[in-house]
Amino acid sequence: MVLAKRWTLKKHFSGSPTNSDFELKTAELPPLKNGEVLLEALFLSVDPYMRIASRKLKEGDLMMGEQVARVMESKNSAFPKGTVVLAYLGWTTHSISDGKGLEKLPTDWPDSLPLSLALGTVGMPGLTAYFGLLDICGVKGGETVMVNAAAGAVGSVVGQIAKLKGCKVVGAAGSDEKIAYLKKVGFDVAFNYKTVKSLEETLKKASPDGYDCYFDNVGGEFSNVVIPQMKTFGRIAICGAISTYNRTGLPPPGPPPETVIYQQLRMEGFIVTRWQGDVRQKALKDLMTWTSEGKIQYREHIIEGFDNMPSAFMGLLKGENLGKSVVKA
Repeated sequence: MVLAKRWTLKKHFSGSPTNSDFELKTAELPPLKNGEVLLEALFLSVDPYMRIASRKLKEGDLMMGEQVARVMESKNSAFPKGTVVLAYLGWTTHSISDGKGLEKLPTDWPDSLPLSLALGTVGMPGLTAYFGLLDICGVKGGETVMVNAAAGAVGSVVGQIAKLKGCKVVGAAGSDEKIAYLKKVGFDVAFNYKTVKSLEETLKKASPDGYDCYFDNVGGEFSNVVIPQMKTFGRIAICGAISTYNRTGLPPPGPPPETVIYQQLRMEGFIVTRWQGDVRQKALKDLMTWTSEGKIQYREHIIEGFDNMPSAFMGLLKGENLGKSVVKA
């Protein structure tokens, strides 16, 4: 008999999530049928998108999310016992799967890289940075890139890939510790947006000629300040808007249309699942190689214990993490 612990959405969030919005339940899993596998979570991801995606859940539903899991028992020859997989199984310690949607980790995964990186730099956040910067923004050497939430799972990879491509990179984050990290990994300019006297003047000083690419993870008032400083034909990749996720009132005013028009800007929102097949595999290979060679450095914010999933998620939305937030089951 296997008991699965599961975090469910007890009630929809109003403003910032609280502990009372979640409920921990336990369920007994049935015996395996032919073609099925029993999975045990090793690492579980918490991500900003969950704040928005939870609106589609019904109260009582399992919280969504990706995890790295190990096959404990198998009646599926494609996934023998001990196989490590990546899957969207939600906030649960154990799952039964028929194998659909399970993705084996690459056979050439380096021993030097922790498995948890499949949820971070060599996973969805890394892919988001890769495609958002290279495909949506289409950066070229010599250009200037601005990225906010720059010490997070996505932003830190954006900046480092931009440096690999020969760009100047300006990053904003919310603590002096995060700024020190950004400078360590090669950002040309990094500043604490919470302590600067003027965001507008700080951005102008960092790049007096303006910005070719703006990789936006924050949205809201921050973007209203950045967009007027874009160069003509600048490109804006809208990855997230974490500053607005917990709002209860009206959203902040949007960017001035005249700036978008007269600077002939291209703004595009994107979801990383757009890229599949060979291009996705190439991106993962690039990320894995760059990371194992030390060309991309990483930090992980590891929270111990499955029972701490809600607090890990709430901490993420408050910016407590440096790097990717991952819960170790």
